[in-house]
Amino acid sequence: MRILLVEDDLPLARALHQSLRTEGFIANHVADAKSALLTIDTNECDMLILDLGLPDMDGLALLKQIRKKNVALPVLILTARDSIEDKIKGLDQGADDYLSKPFDVNELIARLRVIERRLGTATSSTITIGEVNLDCASHELTVAGQLIELSRKEFMLLKVLLEQAGRIQSREQLESKLYEWGEEVASNAVEVHIHHLRKKLPEAFIKTIRGVGYSIKASTNIES
Repeated sequence: MRILLVEDDLPLARALHQSLRTEGFIANHVADAKSALLTIDTNECDMLILDLGLPDMDGLALLKQIRKKNVALPVLILTARDSIEDKIKGLDQGADDYLSKPFDVNELIARLRVIERRLGTATSSTITIGEVNLDCASHELTVAGQLIELSRKEFMLLKVLLEQAGRIQSREQLESKLYEWGEEVASNAVEVHIHHLRKKLPEAFIKTIRGVGYSIKASTNIES
């Protein structure tokens, strides 16, 4: 899941970015409303974390514009405005959730997972296909009951493929879900991760559709 963090407090943004990466999210950051709108227009995010005190526009005014462009984009407001009236305004403008500063990062992650569950890509779920079981909360993979070690990128790639089981994912689609802005991506990075994953999974579990991309046969159980 690609999260866009709209926050002008740079030290806070850097700390949040690291926490989101640790939890397996792809996180990008902008510090003003104009940049946020440009990013949303190019469909480069699946969820928004929005500060209200932005330098070029009030966050609620930005949220109103976002809802005109994209009714379904999940938005979590993260702000120092903590009155009941502020929360009501934020939710009435179309926010999915509202968290006041200061906050516990674990609570933020938990709320993001709730939103993910609504989108059908819950990191707190276990995804099972045949003998392959991926616990997205603990980042643990078991194959036929045996625990298999995964790198961060391998986990993220396998999670995307399992969630999209039965659908073909192109290399470009996978890259957009694995790498953040400015992160160096080798031309064969996805192929290399697929190669390493195949060594850890049952034979022919990940199928290559030549000239198109990769797919896993659909037969998925997802448990919260």
